Amino acid sequence: MEIPQVVRNKAEVAGALGWAQRLPTMIAELEAEWSMRVTDPLDGATEAYVAEVVLANGEPAVLKVLVPRPSMTVANEIEVLSLVAGDGCPILYRSDLDRGAILMERLGPSLESMGFAIEERHRILCEAARRVWRRVDADFPSGAEKGKWLIELILEKWDVLGRPVPGRVVDHAIRCARSRIAAHDPSRAVLMHGDVHQWNALADRDGFKLIDPDGLVAEPEYDLGVIMREDPVELMGADPYRRATRLGSMTGLDPQAIWEWGVVERVSTGLLLTEIDLQPIGRQMLAAAEYATGSS
Repeated sequence: MEIPQVVRNKAEVAGALGWAQRLPTMIAELEAEWSMRVTDPLDGATEAYVAEVVLANGEPAVLKVLVPRPSMTVANEIEVLSLVAGDGCPILYRSDLDRGAILMERLGPSLESMGFAIEERHRILCEAARRVWRRVDADFPSGAEKGKWLIELILEKWDVLGRPVPGRVVDHAIRCARSRIAAHDPSRAVLMHGDVHQWNALADRDGFKLIDPDGLVAEPEYDLGVIMREDPVELMGADPYRRATRLGSMTGLDPQAIWEWGVVERVSTGLLLTEIDLQPIGRQMLAAAEYATGSS
């Protein structure tokens, strides 16, 4: 069984190379326990082994087995899928927390593959994110907690990777993160997907659903900050703040908050992608981060 190299890289960074060795056995066990047959692996995953499966009744589905990490990532994803119950994310069929395994609805092609202009992609992503946003009574990380975690991550990865961007870029990201931490308001906090981009938006009969939810409770501007970090080359082709303004106009949300979350997400994700050698997108995000710092 072939595991994508970027997933192997993620396992190595996470100290989980043994997971890759055990994966074929886990897959065989899950096939027997969940009465399914794994067929073809799916491209594009960076943090999990993802494959098409056929259920006992002949219906298609998707199996996802996440790389183990010292966090609540798997539990949070399972909880989000359970809470939304197919409204905005795939329908959850089965899950196994101990093995990091999720069996879910098979959806259609990604938004990325459909050739929409960037403005239309953003409109679709905003609509898809809105389907997930809701008040919930669940123990997810808050926007303030996520901001603090991102500060720690940026400082750690920047140093480990040999400081691949100037210090002013990191300082700017930390200032933006602290601004959003200070602004956290529980009365505005709703369930967030946490990773809204065109590769995570898959077609279904009612539009698009978002896969791979991170799960947090924060101001809605957080999800739009993720949209800000994507398409870094296009961001450098114009005034980068215009994207935040446009996203704010589409949703009625605060462009400055969208901008600040975008700064933090762009630097943190650029460093993470560089660490697992997912290029050229990692370099592009860091270049866009430096460009945006000069535009602030």
